Amino acid sequence: MNRPPAVLELEDVTLRFAVGADWRGRPNRFAHALNGITLDIRKGETLGIVGESGCGKTTLANLLMGLVTPTSGVFRRGDARLQIVFQDPQSSLDPRLPVWKLIMEPVMVASRGRANTAPARSLDTRALRERAGELAEQVGLRREHLGRYPHEFSGGQRQRIAIARAMASEPDVIVLDEPTSALDISVQAQILNLLQQLQAQRGLTYVLISHNVSVVRHMCDRVAVMYLGQIVETGPAAAVFEHPLHPYTRLLLDSVPRMDEPFLDGEPQDTELPGNRQLPQGCFFRARCPLATTGCELPQVLAPGGQAGHECRCHVMCAQVHV
Repeated sequence: MNRPPAVLELEDVTLRFAVGADWRGRPNRFAHALNGITLDIRKGETLGIVGESGCGKTTLANLLMGLVTPTSGVFRRGDARLQIVFQDPQSSLDPRLPVWKLIMEPVMVASRGRANTAPARSLDTRALRERAGELAEQVGLRREHLGRYPHEFSGGQRQRIAIARAMASEPDVIVLDEPTSALDISVQAQILNLLQQLQAQRGLTYVLISHNVSVVRHMCDRVAVMYLGQIVETGPAAAVFEHPLHPYTRLLLDSVPRMDEPFLDGEPQDTELPGNRQLPQGCFFRARCPLATTGCELPQVLAPGGQAGHECRCHVMCAQVHV
């Protein structure tokens, strides 16, 4: 079966930030945030990015949005339009603006940019409010409340405002950066169902950044598991969650309360997550891995797993799959 076309592509992308300098002011110490990311994002799919805090998920989101540029490698985004929905709607919405202006702000900013110096008042205010009302209704908000301010809404309602705002400029891709982690469990389900409905109606492409395995399992078509700035496993969501290959993926899944399937061949060793200023040699997960053996001291590459499109950065597990 033919896969949909890629709307975003990353090829061996690295990104590092200077964290120290010599006496001349030249950078001499770096934090290595992304380390050889190769990934494509297909039209109409939901791609999940999962991993521990500090693994590079948010840096990857910032890269996709164009807020940072790669140190090396290739990032192809063509003419795809992107928007983002942040984790905390309260801090991402300007408290001084009424909701209709918050929803339409991306359109007004883009219009000012096209006109170079055209003021926002040159836009048709009535048309903007009408469009804001249409978007509000699509996300489950009432038109008559659009003159209110963000503090007058609940957390779930503010996230609906943020989603309407993201859709205002008719993007091709929406990056969802932990979009439900600040919400109550019951509200989380409502927001996730809303996102799925909008995707079906509009053919949207989502990149879902999350540490919540349950949310990613519910939402995503494909999954990429990140560890220390690398993708260590990727593939169809069902394959990754039902038949995980990389020991780190197993560790993530075992952190979710379950009644069966203990960790593969023992527990992970009790070591700290390595820092990203001095990257480990060979397999980045080796110091924490219960399967570490000869060959793990060498750099690991993503290799095919058991199903089409399922890849793993672990020579031990890939060898077992292909026996």
